[in-house]
Amino acid sequence: MAYPGASKIVEVDGRYHVWTRRVGQGDVKVLLLHGGPGCTHEYLECFEQHLPPHGIEIYYYDQLGSYYSDQPDDPSLWTIERFREEVEQVRRALGLENFYLLGQSWGGLLSIEYALKYQQHLKGLVISNMTASIASYVKHINELRERLPKDIVDKMKAYEAAGDYENPEYQELLIQHLYRQHICRLWPWPDPLVRCLDHMATQVYNTMQGPNEFVVTGTFADWDRWDDLHRITVPTLLIVGRYDTMRVEDIEEMGRRIPHSRVGICENGSHCAQWDDPDAYFRFVLDFIRDVEAGRPIGSATAAR
Repeated sequence: MAYPGASKIVEVDGRYHVWTRRVGQGDVKVLLLHGGPGCTHEYLECFEQHLPPHGIEIYYYDQLGSYYSDQPDDPSLWTIERFREEVEQVRRALGLENFYLLGQSWGGLLSIEYALKYQQHLKGLVISNMTASIASYVKHINELRERLPKDIVDKMKAYEAAGDYENPEYQELLIQHLYRQHICRLWPWPDPLVRCLDHMATQVYNTMQGPNEFVVTGTFADWDRWDDLHRITVPTLLIVGRYDTMRVEDIEEMGRRIPHSRVGICENGSHCAQWDDPDAYFRFVLDFIRDVEAGRPIGSATAAR
């Protein structure tokens, strides 16, 4: 079933324009923050099948630099702080108040940043597939790689040492041995995810992250919010996949540090658990929203499986 929607272009920073789209209608409103940095809303299209049927209004938006939004050629724009302020500008333009913010991967990092400054506007927060520091992520993802056969690891490291990240063999090693296990375990990958990667804003991604998921050399490499999580006081859901590029134990620790939080572990899921373990993923989201709407407490570090 198709749900009514409407697109809106929002001006940000007084000069650029970003694309947004509302899907569904309801009193409960959820703004979605896509990952990347530099991905697009496309890989979140599965949310339409799961939230609007329950009367939940969702809002997509392509962050500046991505797909339907303006794509300025200016690497100085790609900072955590500017993107955080962009989210607030989008919120105001869409008239969202007392709403839910759901960020996945980089969007989860961005949602943490937003909540730490602007949580007075939030009714609930969903941090999906994101740990509290880039160092934690890098440590785990390299541990995952070290579990591979030594000859494969040595080949990958040789290409990285040479800076030959676009070499077809290196790309194939990434896809076959890491991405298919830890980014999305469905194969072939769903069309919205493929389209998203085809439309990746490489300048944004390379500036902030680096050459790929496993080599982080960009401007957000030093990001760390472990010591600030206690300041997030709105009801919060943390979601992680058992096979995620984020360490499950990290997400559980985040649940202990955020006062009113709940952890959902998608036992069959990876980094894109909304695709490879959708039943668990969306059950966590819907149960969380229902509990918040009903005024039921979201207990600290409540494990949900």
